[in-house]
Amino acid sequence: MIDDEILTIDEVAKYLRVSERTVYDWAQKGEIPSGKIGTVWRFKKADIEKWVNDRLSIHNMASPTEAVAVENILSPDRILILNYSTKRDVLLALANNLATAPQVKNRQELVTEILKREELMTTAMGRGIAIPHVRLASVTDLVVSVGISQTDIIDFQALDDEPVRLVFMVAAAHNQHAYYLQTISFFSARLKNLTLRKDLVKVKKADEAYSLLIRSH
Repeated sequence: MIDDEILTIDEVAKYLRVSERTVYDWAQKGEIPSGKIGTVWRFKKADIEKWVNDRLSIHNMASPTEAVAVENILSPDRILILNYSTKRDVLLALANNLATAPQVKNRQELVTEILKREELMTTAMGRGIAIPHVRLASVTDLVVSVGISQTDIIDFQALDDEPVRLVFMVAAAHNQHAYYLQTISFFSARLKNLTLRKDLVKVKKADEAYSLLIRSH
């Protein structure tokens, strides 16, 4: 990203790794900090950086590492060993798996909203991790599905440019905002542990990964 204080739509699109049209639509709807000079949209670099940080970090929780009972939201049958190199294939596999959980009442809505959320902005958090997440009226309680990829997922467009290998998909009910943030924050914090990440990537069976995740807290 260039050092100039004022950015164009093209520069913001390149920084966020989305299309210029997406940035234009966000600006039109007031979803991204922006202003017009004449008829052209312009963006302050500092405002864009803060906007990104606000959306990528879940550090507004009072205790971001507060323990979550993993066994209450995840089971071995919702851990998949995958071999896809594209995020769409990974997201579809995980969403379809997550939809088998009794807490999810509408498979198609889950699939659609997960893909739509990813188009808005990547859920890759760096360190080879992505945490796609949605809150839906058709979900009755928070539930998680985990994908461990045996190959690099090359198009998640993480800000650190690292290919993704671990994907934690979180679906929650609309009224679970705090628990939803707490869960995302918990996994984000736990996965900062390099040993845990390396051990997860090496597993060949779902129950091995489940044991690691249960022990990790």
